[in-house]
Amino acid sequence: MALKGNLRDFSTTQLLNLINLARKTGTLSIQTDDETAQMSFREGKLIYAYMGNDNGNHLAQILQNSGKLSPEQAQVIQSHAEGKSDKEIGHLLVTARRVTQNDIIQSVRQNVLDTVYKLFTWGEGFFRFDANKLPNSGYITIPIDLESVIMEGSRRLKEWEILQDELPDLDVALRFTDRPDARLRNINLTVEEWRVVSFVNPRNSIRQIAKANNLSDFEIRRIVYGMLQAGLVEFVSRPKPAPDKRDAGTRQQRGAEPSPAVKRSVVVRLIDRIRGL
Repeated sequence: MALKGNLRDFSTTQLLNLINLARKTGTLSIQTDDETAQMSFREGKLIYAYMGNDNGNHLAQILQNSGKLSPEQAQVIQSHAEGKSDKEIGHLLVTARRVTQNDIIQSVRQNVLDTVYKLFTWGEGFFRFDANKLPNSGYITIPIDLESVIMEGSRRLKEWEILQDELPDLDVALRFTDRPDARLRNINLTVEEWRVVSFVNPRNSIRQIAKANNLSDFEIRRIVYGMLQAGLVEFVSRPKPAPDKRDAGTRQQRGAEPSPAVKRSVVVRLIDRIRGL
């Protein structure tokens, strides 16, 4: 019998801690109104994660995102990949010397981590843990210790909360401050940051820049916040203020918060069920 629940009662951090401590094997699926994600584990180690429609054929896109393939190369590979698993595609790419085995391992590993780190920011959603359910043999799986994932995910969650307060509205545009060229000469930017810089224009909102560069809300907020602090850019118009977390109206929309005693009882029941799987 699968374990089910809501992230409002049991967070991603708590779920991963339990899976790690109990050394569980299986797949954790999480679904919100807009997105779906799944993570798979073997004896308490994270081995696979993907967000969105999972058809088991993602390697070309993953290698493109990591800069190992150009968009044109990835598109050609995907057009010829029907019926082939990621392992088969990886073998063909290594044999053709398009990428190395290490390129594939590192790119897949980073994609898994990026996916899981995003899930730490999900405050609502239904989860389901299916014991002993694993990806099929055609998937590329990389064993990753959960302790380091939980620590980094928790750190990013705190950073996310700060960034949300600093940049609550992504539908505002940016423009360069006076003499940006002089400032840019004294700052070392990453490839992603240079891509964002190239899209800075009063006609482009921060959200549009993120979409054009395939960046998550967390990633674009972190980059833009750094550029604002460095004095490279400024808002075309002031963003909307962050909603007051104490606002009673917001609490009413979400529904009354369960009492601590109720939440504790839910957590205890979930812990007992995970241990019994």
